[in-house]
Amino acid sequence: MAKIVGIEVLDVRFPTSRELDGSDAMNPDPDYSAAYVVLHTDGGPDGYGLAFTIGRGNDVQAAAIRALEPHVVGLGVPTDAAALGALSRALVGDSQLRWLGPEKGVSHMAIGAVVNAAWDLAARIAGLPVWRFAAEMSPEDLVSLVDFRYLSDALTEQEALDILRAAEPGRAERIAEIERDGYRAYSTSPGWLGYSDAKLARLAEQAVADGFEMIKLKVGGDLEDDVRRMKIARETVGADIRVAVDANQRWDVSSAIAWMTELAPYDPYWIEEPTSPDDVLGHAAIAKALAPIRVATGEHVQNRVVFKQLLQAGAISVLQLDAARVGGFNENLAILLLAAKFDVPVCPHAGGVGLCELVRHLSMFDFAAVSGSDVDRSIEWVDHLHEHFTDPAVVTDGRYLAPSAPGFSARMHDATLRRFTFPDGPEWTEIDSE
Repeated sequence: MAKIVGIEVLDVRFPTSRELDGSDAMNPDPDYSAAYVVLHTDGGPDGYGLAFTIGRGNDVQAAAIRALEPHVVGLGVPTDAAALGALSRALVGDSQLRWLGPEKGVSHMAIGAVVNAAWDLAARIAGLPVWRFAAEMSPEDLVSLVDFRYLSDALTEQEALDILRAAEPGRAERIAEIERDGYRAYSTSPGWLGYSDAKLARLAEQAVADGFEMIKLKVGGDLEDDVRRMKIARETVGADIRVAVDANQRWDVSSAIAWMTELAPYDPYWIEEPTSPDDVLGHAAIAKALAPIRVATGEHVQNRVVFKQLLQAGAISVLQLDAARVGGFNENLAILLLAAKFDVPVCPHAGGVGLCELVRHLSMFDFAAVSGSDVDRSIEWVDHLHEHFTDPAVVTDGRYLAPSAPGFSARMHDATLRRFTFPDGPEWTEIDSE
């Protein structure tokens, strides 16, 4: 039986702060980065995964992934749900590393990177993209991947089975639909907070021309600026295009309500991350005060338990899971099942290094095998850094094309790794020498 014989971890960083790509009210100078992991095997393909960060601290994230090596090296190469479930349980169950969370933060993101790399490896062996690999599993196998501890007051194992079995009859037709039509996208590219008004208007107009039905603006720096920018965006795209806004956790509850009340005349579709991602009751209060403006959050939600509480409290009407924040595909499956139980649409967070590549698999799998719906669902799109991946995300006419290459689409080009690995890659040594 083939085995995993090594785990390689690289600190890969891109100097996106130079052009303020990715800038927002909370993160003014991000350098989009990835703690990049390779699972090496002894006679087959390797597996690739990553944890997304924004620069400083990526070395800490890489170290956390390396700490998982004893659980991984020497294992048989995973090829099915049983092996992928066992790996996830072993990593999450390390009590000494779990103490650093539990099940949140740097240590949990490290688990997510390794679990996703294992899914990449298993799907490569199967010759399928991850979304198809998972969508062809039985409901029983899918349920076996989920840790229902802490969830059963909101979602039982039987309820999860019922959800998956209800979606099973139309799977083949939905898979064919995804492969034919792709999956709806929305664009964040026009809305970075560091962009000028002219650049905002130009990119918003281009987004509409490119087929996007929604754009997103970053807000929360200055109220007067945000009102002006929202007015420009609305006048540029017209009344029929959705304009979402994203505060990146900038406000407390009262500030969020007051600020969004000023933006309300321009018909914001949702307010994303209005306050701390841990503040379930705060989100609920904001949702109640601002309705019918939707409240969305998820990219910094730590685990399935917080998502459960947000849903139980009616605190969000859009769930934004992240491929690299929680414990990998397995925990994101639990979150998708929770969203289906509460009938809340999933619109994943993307944009950062590799996130567009990864989350398209989650949304397409959800449509095929879990929720069976694409109503009010879309995937975030930010058009940069895709050229560094061997299976890059592609959006055409406002829709993600379905990936067909085997794996989870996380593998970077070798030339990218050589150039952007920190601190010794040429991209960083040349900066230091300037």
